Amino acid sequence: MAGFERSGEGGHFVFEAGDVPGTGQELGRAGVLVTEERVVSVALAGQGNMNRTLRVRTSDRSLIVKQSFPWVAKYPQFAAPWDRIAGEHAFYERARGVAGVGEFMPAVIHFEPRGRWMALEDLGEGGDHTDLYRGVKIAEGDLRELAGFLGRLHAIRPAGEPARNPEMRALNHAHLFEIPFRADNGLDLEAISAGLGAAGLRVVSNAEVVGRASELGRTVYLGEGSSLVHGDFFPGSVVRGVAGPRVIDPEFSFDGRAEIDEGIWLGHMVLAGQGVKVLEQWRRFYRGPDGHDIGLAVALAGVEIVRRLIGYAQLPLGCSPQGRVVRLEVGAGLIVRPGWDALMEGMARVEEEGMSC
Repeated sequence: MAGFERSGEGGHFVFEAGDVPGTGQELGRAGVLVTEERVVSVALAGQGNMNRTLRVRTSDRSLIVKQSFPWVAKYPQFAAPWDRIAGEHAFYERARGVAGVGEFMPAVIHFEPRGRWMALEDLGEGGDHTDLYRGVKIAEGDLRELAGFLGRLHAIRPAGEPARNPEMRALNHAHLFEIPFRADNGLDLEAISAGLGAAGLRVVSNAEVVGRASELGRTVYLGEGSSLVHGDFFPGSVVRGVAGPRVIDPEFSFDGRAEIDEGIWLGHMVLAGQGVKVLEQWRRFYRGPDGHDIGLAVALAGVEIVRRLIGYAQLPLGCSPQGRVVRLEVGAGLIVRPGWDALMEGMARVEEEGMSC
């Protein structure tokens, strides 16, 4: 791990699973540990994509430590902004005092900007909602709470200069709107799922789909907006807390269009085959800001569906290979012919195929 020497050797401390003595020393130095409190265990907490995320158990409690590096934790071949943890911390600070928003996220215990790490409240070991991709249906009450959270989040306006998070936006923009739509992006889609290579080639060969995705990236994702956006609002960023669903991992956050978050979420409801009923419930529960454009959200849902099937950010989908192809076709169609009716028809097609994840 070049450039990451341990504390005392002139570098930044690197948190590692199993390193009880070093973690105890670093947390003690930072004032996180109280008198007589000692670290008992350090283990990976979930399968984080961007950052190293560890569950640290002490003699008194459990907490989460997140640390960012100059690369993507899951894909070290991709460079990433080293200071992204600072953007995540800023998001938590803005959301902390907002009723119906702050309590849906973990409390920040400590932020260490030089070491690029943050200690957070441990929300428990209930896990995230990625089991939705394997046939579990989201509870109506959870959907209602998440829609309410997102609506209140999107009502938060910048107090001064909007948060732009340009480096993280540039990284995510590439993986949302560019890389998946290239035939030579380096992914062996047939190795992922039979038939996906040919289906993916049809998508990236469609000039209308590729052009519209590129336009959405330039004008919407990289454009201006006045809502606080989570930036990666999908089942993997929602954990099962003791008191209900809780939202984590806002490292891609910025002030932008609310449709970005809603579109990503709706795309994942299709990917997970959650059904027409869930879409109908979401439409009743979510209240976007003035001027909210559901057609735009649906187009962005299409982009998210496509990139999760033929891009690098793969999901643990439980559907058949043909189910992936159907979802890909639905996603590509939504990009060029968006609208609520089209989304409902696409979800109905997923259900009719009998291939819900």
